[in-house]
Amino acid sequence: MAADIDGNLKAFLADRAPGARYASFDYCFNHFQEVREAGDTTVLADDDHLMLSCLQLGFYLASWGMMRGSGDLLQRSLRELVPVVETIASEPSSTWVLDAHSLTRYADDVLALSRRVRKAFTVSASDTLVTKTMLGVFGCVPAFDRYFRIGFGCQTLCKDALVRIGMYYDNNQAKIDAQDIPTIGFATGLDTERRYSSAKIIDMIFFQEGLNLS
Repeated sequence: MAADIDGNLKAFLADRAPGARYASFDYCFNHFQEVREAGDTTVLADDDHLMLSCLQLGFYLASWGMMRGSGDLLQRSLRELVPVVETIASEPSSTWVLDAHSLTRYADDVLALSRRVRKAFTVSASDTLVTKTMLGVFGCVPAFDRYFRIGFGCQTLCKDALVRIGMYYDNNQAKIDAQDIPTIGFATGLDTERRYSSAKIIDMIFFQEGLNLS
């Protein structure tokens, strides 16, 4: 599958800044990954962290279009995300290492995770909502939104699509792994030592590809 990796990433990241819309991903991803790296994800849903976890996830989802007027989340409060965060907090360590390199072999595991996330929402959760949640928390799969689906040429979240993403990574591993893109830290507005996952890079490549084609 042909895509201008460097050109698409350059276009996607052109207005990258601490106050820009898409930086909400960085702050959400940093929050969940920092706790994961500390070794105990259960604290994400404890009394001291639950509200912050919901706020980070909720603002990221809002920034990424999941609280538009046509979506069910617009009619719900922050507590809608409590079961989602509780589900995330209970995931085993094996979930947190999933990424694009896992998708050819562990597509079924990623689909099983998507089902758990979908079930945790009390509203009707689309593939877009489910995968944006998985991307913002785990960084394990691109967000299956309109532009990614156009760019990558897929319609639904399914095993075939996940395997194709994994194969795309395998075929372009050197170039994707060379994209050393740090997250932005909320407190400083500066680059952190945490890097975007391979699935996040593929998400940006094909979101921009779909935007170019639209």
